[in-house]
Formats: sequence, structure tokens, C-alpha cells
Amino acid sequence: MELARSRDGTGIAFDRAGAGPALVHVGGALNDRGSGAALAALLAPHHTVLTYDRRGRGDSGDTPPYAVEREIEDLAAVIEAAGGSAAVYGMSSGAALAVRAAAHGLPVTRLALFEPPYNPGLGDRLTRARAHHTELTGLLAEGRRGDALALFMTGVGMPQEMIGQMRGAPMWAALEALAPTLAYDSAVMDDAGTGAALPADLLGRVAVPALVVDGGGSPAWMRDTAVRAAELLPAGTHRTLDGQTHDVDPAVLAPVLAEFLAG
Repeated sequence: MELARSRDGTGIAFDRAGAGPALVHVGGALNDRGSGAALAALLAPHHTVLTYDRRGRGDSGDTPPYAVEREIEDLAAVIEAAGGSAAVYGMSSGAALAVRAAAHGLPVTRLALFEPPYNPGLGDRLTRARAHHTELTGLLAEGRRGDALALFMTGVGMPQEMIGQMRGAPMWAALEALAPTLAYDSAVMDDAGTGAALPADLLGRVAVPALVVDGGGSPAWMRDTAVRAAELLPAGTHRTLDGQTHDVDPAVLAPVLAEFLAG
């Protein structure tokens, strides 16, 4: 483990693997730096891959008050530790953070995104997502981390029976430790989680080559969103991984990322 120092003094823990051009992995909800370890190992023969604990996760600090701008500064610190510039791969809400960072002007050389969970404009999705954010942050303010986790899992479509089984599993304690960062992910998504509208203004400011990837087994709205995001990126391209879902197999994803990064 290494430590980068963010602008506000917060320590950001990261692992470094491999050799070659730098790639920073930005995890999504309930991810820590270990979540990207398998993908990093597959890419390490040709890239120096940095996986990091986003603010409030794992071995990283969590200096209050939280702001999305602090997370952008955290990523800037990791990129600086990578050598001053790097390609960036973002997963889910981590993809949304990566878009914000690239649009903000961080030294991102290439941008790869897997299923950024924006709203493609379906019905009252934004209204429901705002209500979800309010309920989520309320539960966390009351210290009800388990209930906040269950609410999040329900929101992403997990059956109640499965959530009940997970509550009794050893992994639940580790998930509860990450639960406060669910509010951070929602903030990155404009306080609306998967209800956030596609940020055309941000995507339009990302000038570097960009790849948006989705899974062929993911919901249609998520795949539609990926296509639209790629269209809004000035140098964007799109790929679908047949048979994959939001829980993408690193062995399937790695060759696609390697090809894009080598381009």
C-alpha cells in the first residue's frame, strides 16, 4: 500500500501493480481498492495500474465536510503519484466521477467507462431517485448503516430474500463499513444515483479519446445510456460485451481495455 496526499490533507491509499503507461482504476459503489485487483493483475503486464480507496473507504481518510470536488482532488493526487498523467478507467458511479475529473481538466490521457448509471430519461425516475437520496442520507445520519445498505440494494433491484441472507453473512460488516460512502456516490450522481440525467455539458468537455462499455446482459436502459454517453463524448466510442452484466468479468473486460489503451 502507498499513500497519496489530497489537497485538503486527506491520505488516499492505493496499490500499484505492473509496468508501463499508467492507468488509474476508479471503483463504484461499495468498492474499495481490492475490487479492482483482479483487473489490475490482468492489465499489469503492459500497464502500471493504480487502484485506490476512494475517500471514506478502506485505508483512505475521510476529512469532513464531504464534497464531490474533494473526490476530484483525491483522484488528482493519485494521478500525480502515477507520474503526473494517466489513463483513467471508471466503473459505474466511479465512471461518473472519472467524467467529472476529466471535464475538470485533470491530466487524463484516455478515459474508459463501464456502464455509467445515468438516467436515459425514463418517466419519473429522477423524482424517485431524489426521494431515494433523501431517505438514504437520512438513514445514514441516524447511524442506520444496515438499513441504508438494504435501501441501496433494493434500489438496484436486489430481491429482499437475498438482502436478508446477506445481512446474516460475514461480509455484511464490511459492507456496513462502506455504507456512508453510498451518499458520496449519490452526490457524484447529482444527488440522484441512477436517476441522474446524462451530463451532456460535462461529457462534451472531455476531449481525450474515450470508450464507453456495457454488458449485453445488462438492462436495456443501462445499455441505451452507454450508447448515448459515447455519442456525447467528442472522441467517444462504444463497445458491448456479449453476455456480461454490471458485474462484469475482468477476464472479458481486460482485453477490450488493453486494446483501447494501446490505441
